[in-house]
Amino acid sequence: MRRSRQAQQERLANSGYVQGTLAVSFDTASDDTLFGPQRTARDDLPDPTWWAGRITHALIEVMTGLRPAPQVVRWTSPEVYAVVARRSALAARRAANPGARTTRQRLSVLRVRVCEPVDGVIEAAVVLQHGSRVRAVAMRLEGQDGKWRVTALQIG
Repeated sequence: MRRSRQAQQERLANSGYVQGTLAVSFDTASDDTLFGPQRTARDDLPDPTWWAGRITHALIEVMTGLRPAPQVVRWTSPEVYAVVARRSALAARRAANPGARTTRQRLSVLRVRVCEPVDGVIEAAVVLQHGSRVRAVAMRLEGQDGKWRVTALQIG
C-alpha cells in the first residue's frame, strides 16, 4: 500500500498538477486596499455643488456648538473629524463660561464653486455669512463608498 501511494505521488508530480494553489497574488494588496474605503466614480455620487454647501453648513454648526459633532462623522475623514470635534468641544466650553454671550448668529451659504481635478474628487470653495462676518471655506471632497467625504478642510 505504501508503494502504490508513493507511485501515485510521483505520477502527479510528473504530470504538472499541483493541488491546493490559487492563481492569486496578495503581494501588492494590503488590508487597506481590500477592506478600506472604496473610491466611487463621479457618476455614482450626488451633485457636488449642493453637497459642498450642505456639508459646509453642517460643519460650521458643529464647530460653533449648534450641532453635535457625531452627526458629521460619516461624512468626514478621521483627520477632519478630529479638528471639527476639537473646535466643537472648545465652543462648548466657551458657552459654559458664565460670562459668555450666547447669542445665536445666522448662518447662510452665499456661494459655492467646485472644480474636479480627478474623477470622484472635488475641490470646493464656499463663501458663507456667519452673523455679520463673511467667511471662506476650502475643502476637498472624495467619493468613497457611494458618498462624498470631506478629506481636507480650511476655514478662513
